[in-house]
Amino acid sequence: MTALTLVVASKNYSSWSLRPYLALAHTGQPFREVVIPLDQPDTASNIAKYSPSGRVPALQHGELMIWDSLAICEYLAEQFPEARLWPQAREARAVARAVTAEMHSGFVTLRTHMTMDISARKPGQGRAPGVAEDIARITSLWQDCRSRFGQGGPFLFGAFSIADAFYAPVVTRFVTYAVELDAVCAAYRDAVLALPAMKAWTEAARHEPPLARYAK
Repeated sequence: MTALTLVVASKNYSSWSLRPYLALAHTGQPFREVVIPLDQPDTASNIAKYSPSGRVPALQHGELMIWDSLAICEYLAEQFPEARLWPQAREARAVARAVTAEMHSGFVTLRTHMTMDISARKPGQGRAPGVAEDIARITSLWQDCRSRFGQGGPFLFGAFSIADAFYAPVVTRFVTYAVELDAVCAAYRDAVLALPAMKAWTEAARHEPPLARYAK
């Protein structure tokens, strides 16, 4: 098996990096991890060694380099079909791709004002105009997916999928900013937080030094 290397940014803050990490961990494949701290004098030059876009995450598989979190997850789903990173049923798979793409390209207001900061606790902060609407849309998606496709497991489509990897950073935001959730969404949040890979990422994040721009 050709070696896999996942290049990520600071774990406490990089929501984009968390997503492919969870998907790759779910495949059960061994991989090497390279963590590039953000906001350092050599951050850009270190990222440029791996990513042609100048951004991480990036996945190296032999001579192939893939950048962008969704592209990485799609590649993993193709390479390791036994991991079932997408739901097997056609309708569920289509909806899973839709909700994943919505997270990938949307919810800019929430992502701007409730930045991922796993180690922090900021109740009451981040409530800028438009954030409540983003939260309402996300929780509505969670409720709908759990109701329609959640049989057989605690995740959006029952078993863990790429959709869960993409909403995992939102789960951490809801903890950081003390967002109140209904019973269905709270149970889903707790299921994501209980993932072994999520626990490992969170533990590593808590041992990183804080970045000055987030020290508020």
